[in-house]
Formats: sequence, structure tokens, C-alpha cells
Amino acid sequence: MSINQYVENLNKKFVLGNTTEHTFRGDLATLIELLAPNVLVTNEPKRQACGAPDYILTKNSLPIGFIEAKDMGDKDLLGENRNKEQFDRYKTSLENIIFTDYLSFYFYRNQECVAQIAIAQIVNGKIKPITDNFSEFEQLLGNFCSYNIENIKTASQLAELMAHKAKLLAQTIEQALLQDKENKEESSLYDQFKAFKEILIHDISEKNFADVYAQTITYGLFTARYHDPTLPTFSRIEAYNLLPKSNPFLKKLFGYLAGLEVDKRIEWIADDLIQVFLACDVTKMLNTYDYKQYKDPIVHFYEDFLEKYDPVQRKAMGVWYTPIPVVNFMVQALDHILKKHFNLPKGLADNSKVKIKQTSKGEGGYDQIEKEFHRVQLLDPATGTGTFLAQVVDYIHQKMQSQQGMWLGIGGYLNE
Repeated sequence: MSINQYVENLNKKFVLGNTTEHTFRGDLATLIELLAPNVLVTNEPKRQACGAPDYILTKNSLPIGFIEAKDMGDKDLLGENRNKEQFDRYKTSLENIIFTDYLSFYFYRNQECVAQIAIAQIVNGKIKPITDNFSEFEQLLGNFCSYNIENIKTASQLAELMAHKAKLLAQTIEQALLQDKENKEESSLYDQFKAFKEILIHDISEKNFADVYAQTITYGLFTARYHDPTLPTFSRIEAYNLLPKSNPFLKKLFGYLAGLEVDKRIEWIADDLIQVFLACDVTKMLNTYDYKQYKDPIVHFYEDFLEKYDPVQRKAMGVWYTPIPVVNFMVQALDHILKKHFNLPKGLADNSKVKIKQTSKGEGGYDQIEKEFHRVQLLDPATGTGTFLAQVVDYIHQKMQSQQGMWLGIGGYLNE
């Protein structure tokens, strides 16, 4: 199909009347695949119902661009009025996107409109081609389809890109869950929501689950990429293989994400995140952190990510990174107090137990029973990045290195 044939096909349908934005979707997909034969154009209604753009363009199984189509003659292709919320959401989350009414095309790159062109117009109730623009349109489309995300060089830039895509993923997951609930459909995604609600948080809403799930996928991919020794390649399957066995929940989640049962409504955003991580060397980037202050850069980077993703949530969760020297002082002070004032020679490493009587209600009334508890228990009431608890473990490990046998069996687990 040539551009001229494309316009003719549009006109045949247009003059019949009663057309919608869905009427011409097949024609546009066919035109793009003809002009860019190495690109696959996908148009899936289920994805669109959950917030995906109308067309997803993929090359080598990864997204390289997106197209959102409106009804022919739409007056807001710049997204300044009724399309503003949707267009702004796409522009901030997707680096390479076209907005079109099938006649005019607005090309956006990194939130900026880099080109706009019309290949036809409506004149006296008919669609007339603008042949002078055909050649330029082909060049613009070729450039659009050859897009590669620019190399990401700073942690701040990466955190912002991850945050934008995580927001879009959370919105998509919430819409998918609400759709399944309304239609009473069973899906692998909804099954996970029900299991999470039953086992972990009984009163969690679809919105909050979507938030947790989106953050877990985004940060799980980030963690996997950090441990990836093969920079030129990265995929959902590779991410699954790279994640440590010490986190069975994350491992199982990515087993689902990398498998055939992954929900197609969220798959495209996960693959778009893959493109982001392919454009950066996460390990090199995080090595710029001062290791004297940030012993675990992955943990510290979460603060940067959450600041971009949801600063209100970051404040509510207390995700603020306390410098290592301050945490070390706190840990050593606690150890000293336990030894000096509580007569516990091992301090934080004390593993003795104490028996405490408790009242328990039984069939015959109330009984006094004895229960054993560890004498030393740690509570971090404002666990953000987990630095305090991590330093306690590290401190105890250093103090007991002379007892190698105790640590030998779990050394590998701790390293992971």
C-alpha cells in the first residue's frame, strides 16, 4: 500500500459516514508496516482499555515507538484541551510517540513536538491527499521507527525515567484489575492480587496493590540490571536468571513476568523498561556513590527513585537515607548500653531467651502460660531503606568472625 492508496482507502470509508477512530486502524497499521518493513505494528483493544496507546511498534520484540490515534478531524492533537490528561501521561512516560487523526501526524520525542505534518485534508466532505508532503512523511516515519533511547548517564536521569514508566505501569495494572473485577473475569494478574490480599495485606485496594506491583517490577528489573555482566543484552528472562534466590517473592514474580502467562496488558510496559536499562550501565552509574556513606548503592538509589515516583509516599514511608557514620554510632551505642547496663556480655549478638508468663484464653477459661522470647529484639519503627538493620547484621558479623563455623552455612545467603 502506497501513501496515495492509504488516503484513497480512508476516503472510501469516510464518505460512507458513521466513521470513528477505530474505522481506520487497520489501514494505518498496514501503511506503517509497508513503509517500515522491519517493524511490527500491534493494535490490541484489551491493552487500550487499560491505558495503552492504540499502536505499539516493536523491533526485535522490544517497543521502539507508540501511536495514539484520535477520530478524524480531532481538533486537539496538541493535547491542550480534552486530550490533555491522556497526552501528558503518554508524553512523560513514553519517549517516542505520535499523535494522529490519520491525516495529520505530530511526532514527539522526549516530551517535545519535533515535527508535525499532514498527508491529507478534508475538503467538501472528501479526503484529499497532500502529495507534496508524502516524501517528508516517509522520512519522518523512518526516523521515528529507527529510534533508539539515548544513553542514560546519570542516576538522576535514570530515576526519573523509571518513575515515569512505573507510574504508567501502576495506572495500567489498576485499570486491568478493575476491568477484571467488573467483568468477573479470572486472570493471572487478578489471581496474584487475591493471593496478596489473602496472605499479606487483607484490606489492600486495587490501587495500592498496583502501586506495590509496579514498584516491584520496576525496581526488580533495576536490581537485575545492576548484576548483569552482559551490557549489550537484557530481557525479562535474563532479569529472572539474574535475581538472587535469597528473595523468593521477587524470584517468583519475575518467573511469571518472564513466562508465557504474563498479562499482555502490562507486558508492553515491562518491555519498554527493558529498553531503558539497555541504554545505561547501572553498575558504573552507581559506583559513583561514596561507599563510605552508602555501603549499598541499590538501597540508597531507592530513595532517589521514590522521590521522583511519589515524593508524598516517600515522606510517609520515611524513606530517607541515614549516613553510614551516623548509623554506626547508633549501633555501637546500643551494643554498649546492652553490655554495660543490661549485663549482656554479647550485646546485640546476645541470643539468650527469657520466659514470660502470658494470659491465654482456652476452652475452660483463662490460663497462665509461659512463652519463650529472645532477650534482645530489634525494632526499627521507621524502616525506610533498611540501613539500620543492615548495619546491625554487619556489626554482629564483624564481631563474631572468629566463630567461622557459625557463619559458614549462611555466608552465601548473606552475600546474596
